[in-house]
Amino acid sequence: MMVADLPPQDQERVVCSIVAAVKYEVPANIVLAVAEQEGGKPGQWVKNINGTYDVGPLQFNTAYLKELKPYGITAADVEQAGCYPYELAAWRLWQHIHHDRGDLWTRVANYHSRTPRHNARYRRSVMRKAAKWAEWLSARFHTVRFLDRHSKK
Repeated sequence: MMVADLPPQDQERVVCSIVAAVKYEVPANIVLAVAEQEGGKPGQWVKNINGTYDVGPLQFNTAYLKELKPYGITAADVEQAGCYPYELAAWRLWQHIHHDRGDLWTRVANYHSRTPRHNARYRRSVMRKAAKWAEWLSARFHTVRFLDRHSKK
């Protein structure tokens, strides 16, 4: 991957977002946009008005940990550095994209909130970021298969 043109602190976010996007079949520009939008840091806990916390690099809300508890996933898992929090976020985005209602961007913004006004604000911001990341990815990664490029001789 060509991430050398990024500051070192952004390289983990980009690499982990792309790997998680591939693993969970979520568009990479969407995972990258959500990761940028959330802008959390390993070990970070942000208290919400409703008493829940947003945890770690992807600001994973503790309300979702209840459904992950049977799998042994804890807040310590989502607050850590490395790619695991990105994988959990991509899994959750996959869930929203495939099970929620509304257009794609409303479903993506459900990662943040299902409350219409919060969802709309997040949706607008994440759409701008996703467009930027789509351009960034397109400029650095060839998505045409090797055989397709070389078989037309």
